[in-house]
Amino acid sequence: MRFLLLISLILAALPAAAQTPVPDPVLTPLVAKVLFPPAAVPGSDGKRHLVYELDLANASPATAALQKIEILESDTAKTLFTLERDDIARRLSIGGRRGAESADLGIGQFGVMFLHVLLDTAAPTPSSLVHRISLRLALPNPVDITETVGRTDVSRVPPPVLGPPLIGKGFVAADGCCDTIRHVRALLPLNGSFALAQRFAIDWEQIDGENRLVKGNLADPRNYTIYGQSVLAVADGTVVSARNDLPEQVPGALPANLPIAEADGNFVVLDIGGGAYVLYAHMQPGSVVVGAGARVKRGDILGKVGNTGNSQAPHLHLHVMDGPSPLLANGIPYVFDAFTVTAVDSAGTPDFDKAEATGTPLTLTPLRPPQRLHSVLPLDLSVVEFAR
Repeated sequence: MRFLLLISLILAALPAAAQTPVPDPVLTPLVAKVLFPPAAVPGSDGKRHLVYELDLANASPATAALQKIEILESDTAKTLFTLERDDIARRLSIGGRRGAESADLGIGQFGVMFLHVLLDTAAPTPSSLVHRISLRLALPNPVDITETVGRTDVSRVPPPVLGPPLIGKGFVAADGCCDTIRHVRALLPLNGSFALAQRFAIDWEQIDGENRLVKGNLADPRNYTIYGQSVLAVADGTVVSARNDLPEQVPGALPANLPIAEADGNFVVLDIGGGAYVLYAHMQPGSVVVGAGARVKRGDILGKVGNTGNSQAPHLHLHVMDGPSPLLANGIPYVFDAFTVTAVDSAGTPDFDKAEATGTPLTLTPLRPPQRLHSVLPLDLSVVEFAR
C-alpha cells in the first residue's frame, strides 16, 4: 500500500508538460510547412525583414480557392501581415515554379508561397510564427474553412557581418531583397528536395557619371562600367572551391543550354566561419587568383568582375549560404558593416532592365544627404558606395 501511495505522489509531482493531453485531431484540407525557418535581417530602409517560403498542399477532394493568409505571432496570436486573394495570386507558385502563380490549388496540387514580412521596428522579433488560412472548397455546395497551420520557429542566429566586396561608388544592388523574383524565388529541386541558396543574393552592377550601366557597343563586356573591378574577400576565411577557366559570355542574353555546373561561371566559395559561406560568381577568365585551401584576409583580391556562366551582363553575383555548395544550400541573410546609399532607382526593375539592355541612364532618386549606414543589408536597387 505504501508503495502504491508513493507512486501516486510521484505521478502527481510530474511537470505539467508531461501531463498535457494530446490535442484532438482536426481535418485540415491544406497541409502546410515552412521550408526553412526564417531569420530577420535589418535593411537599409530602417526596417527588419523576414523572407521565407510556405509549402501548401491541397489534400482535399476539391479545388481550394485561397481567400486570405494571415501570418501570426505564435505566442500572442498578433497579426503581423495579411495577404488577400490578389496578393496570394502573385506569390503562390504552383509546384514551386516561378511563372506559375495562382490563388487556387487543384486536387492534389501543391504550391509554394513566397513570403516577405515587414516587422515593426519597435517590437521584438517573434520567436515563432503560424499561418491562418481562409479558403473555399469548390464542392457542389461550397464550404468556407479557416485553418491554422505551418508553425515555424524564427531563427535567432545573428546575420554574418561582411566587409565590402567592391571598392568605389555607383554600385547598384540589383535583384536584391526582398520582393524581387530572380533571386528570392530561385527555388530549385535538387537531389530530391528544394534548395534556395540565392534568397538574399545581390547582382552588383555599377553606373558611371551619367548613371549608365553600359556605354558603347552593348555586346562588348568591356563597355560595362563594372567590368574588371577587383572582387574582394568580405571577411577572413578559407577558400572551399574556385573555378577560373570558363570563357566570357556575349552580353545581351542568357546562354542557352548551359550545364548547371557552369551556372556560376568563374567563381570562389569562401568559408568565413560560423557555418556561413560566401559565393562570388561570374568573374573574368584567368582573373581568379585563389584556389581551394587558400587562406585569405578581409580585403584581399579574389578576382575581377566578368560575364561568365549564366550571365547576360557583367556583374558580381554575391550571396551567403549555410553550406559550401553554391546551389545545394540554404541562403541566409547577411549585413555589411558600413556603406553609403547615395540614390535609389525608384522606377524599379523594369527601369534597371531597360538601362542594362539599351544603355540608357537609370532613373535615380538621389538621397540628400547620402545615408551612411552600418550593419544592415542594402535593399533592391539601392546605389551604394563602398570605402576601404
